[in-house]
Amino acid sequence: MTVEQTFETGQGAPHGEPAEHRLSVSQAVAIPRIAIEDVSPVLDGGAWPVKSLPGRVHTVDAKVFTDGHDKLAVRLRWHKLGSDQWHGTPMKDMGNDSWQAQLSFDEVARHSFMIEAWRDDFATYRYELEKKYGAGVNVELELEEGRLHVAEAISRSEGEVRNRLQAVHDRFGQLDLDQRVGLMLEPATAHAMSEADSQPFLSRSPEYPVEVERKLAEFASWYELFPRSITNDPTRHGTFNDVHSRLPMVRDMGFDVLYFTPIHPIGRAHRKGRNNSLDAGPDDVGSPYAIGSPDGGHEAIHPQLGTREDFRNLVKAAADHGLEIALDFAIQCSQDHPWLQQHPGWFSWRPDGTIRYAENPPKKYQDIVNVDFYAKDAVPALWQELCEVIWGWVQEGVKIFRVDNPHTKPLPFWQWMIEEIRSRDPDVMFLAEAFTKPAMMARLGKVGYSQSYTYFTWRNTKAELQQYFTELNQPPWSLCYRPNFFVNTPDINPTFLHESGRPGFLIRAALATMGSGLWGMYSGFEICEAAPIPGKEEYLDSEKYEIRVRDFTQPGNIIAEIAQLNRIRRQNPALQTHLGTSFYNAFNDNILYFGKRTPDNENFILVAINLDPYNTQEAQFELPLWELGLDDHATVNGEDLMTGHRWTWHGKTQRTRLEPHMPFGIWRLEKIAV
Repeated sequence: MTVEQTFETGQGAPHGEPAEHRLSVSQAVAIPRIAIEDVSPVLDGGAWPVKSLPGRVHTVDAKVFTDGHDKLAVRLRWHKLGSDQWHGTPMKDMGNDSWQAQLSFDEVARHSFMIEAWRDDFATYRYELEKKYGAGVNVELELEEGRLHVAEAISRSEGEVRNRLQAVHDRFGQLDLDQRVGLMLEPATAHAMSEADSQPFLSRSPEYPVEVERKLAEFASWYELFPRSITNDPTRHGTFNDVHSRLPMVRDMGFDVLYFTPIHPIGRAHRKGRNNSLDAGPDDVGSPYAIGSPDGGHEAIHPQLGTREDFRNLVKAAADHGLEIALDFAIQCSQDHPWLQQHPGWFSWRPDGTIRYAENPPKKYQDIVNVDFYAKDAVPALWQELCEVIWGWVQEGVKIFRVDNPHTKPLPFWQWMIEEIRSRDPDVMFLAEAFTKPAMMARLGKVGYSQSYTYFTWRNTKAELQQYFTELNQPPWSLCYRPNFFVNTPDINPTFLHESGRPGFLIRAALATMGSGLWGMYSGFEICEAAPIPGKEEYLDSEKYEIRVRDFTQPGNIIAEIAQLNRIRRQNPALQTHLGTSFYNAFNDNILYFGKRTPDNENFILVAINLDPYNTQEAQFELPLWELGLDDHATVNGEDLMTGHRWTWHGKTQRTRLEPHMPFGIWRLEKIAV
């Protein structure tokens, strides 16, 4: 019996290991001889795409090694999915089996990369030749081996590479020993040989996906409003045409995404009254989240808002102001939704024939019923219908969707639907309105959501904020999750704002705008609206159930400060992402102090925020001079980006005083030109 037969039959297997778990010799020989391990950036072993932007540079790292002391050639390769055109670049040997290369993509699309490695016989030869020659060893035989390497490469190459190698071979015979050594060691010879390399023991890693989205996926300022409230009379329903009047102010505050709560017909059955009352009067407008009436469902427009042509005109007018319209996608229905009559098999019915409405005890949403994604009649018809609803609005010029409670719908649906939509138009983006457990929030990013709401709303202390920001900057979150720091929503009136007044609103605005490239605010934040339902993080007289008329110029507003914060973000690339946040020492637990900088240090921003809205806070803090390669006594320039004031700092230790009327400092740090 041969050795291979012994392995295949399992005879002689140690420790009684079952034969089916043993490798045959032929199987072992087929295993790659070169190991490629610890590749990054990779998410869950490559199961999900890493998020990226056009032009973003990723450092790709890997451990690559083999038996013995032979030299390896390691190459990074990448392509756009669906394309046969691959690109490649050599990876650099960083020592200790670590290899590294830079990777970036220009096109918004799904891409993938992989690493390939092979034994570089000519590099091994050159290393040994140089070593022996330098030690005074006779290298006549080694030079003949080199000539044979070149001759073999000529035989397997063609065109210009063959000509260069043939020239090397021809020169070889005309040179003395020292000159032949020089020829074999020339970089040009090595380059030509690498192009003709037979790549022995070629090994490849799996392909690792990367999702490249447009910059707005990571850097955007969102403004949320109810179109029906754009009116000067609480008894007159606002329209799309009325929203035109808000566009200049939203633009001038520096926002680039204008997000509407649902614009679809609102049901009458079980309509909610003011302050979430179960008894609606005849003039109560109801919740826009109770979608559907005889006028249509998710594909339709609420008649009081205007016509489809009015909507198209608004989308165009918004674009003229530098604004993109984002729509709310809420997969829920009023009991008047046409689907209940047309597709009853898409819903869950109770034994008595009534429909099960939405509940989140102790809250009850009698005006809303949910579809059943896995009902017999719902697969695949409901899934396809929802996908086509989104696609219909994309065709109307909408490329951004905020999705209501996506964590309560099946993950496989999102994975399929988002990929389907983005395969038709890769510019489409989805924001997850998910306040739930961390694993689910991360998974929504993995299955395709471009960005997400966050726990930021409930992080108030220095320790909480520092821990959360740090977490978002580390894998796996940094690879799959883009945080949108909404400071408030129609559903969330944060406790911190209830009594903190104008300083509290400034604090939260500074934290959001400086902490992430994505932030958002719901209309009313700029005039410091904060009246809560006692004991709850909800707005008194909630706009979800009534028309709210506002005076946006009323005293005490923070419109100018918001505009300046957004202007600072636009002018400083370091602030256009949540990534790259570093915390530095400020010796006061009420002052959060951090910095962001571009990789080249050309844009270096320091942010200090007084987290106490009631009192002035002071602290000594440290300038991170070491980040600029400077000693502790160096001199640098500073600029206050809120006021334009400039000065010179001397030394690492400095002091700041932050008062409630302006509770933060945003400073640009610059080396002094020599």
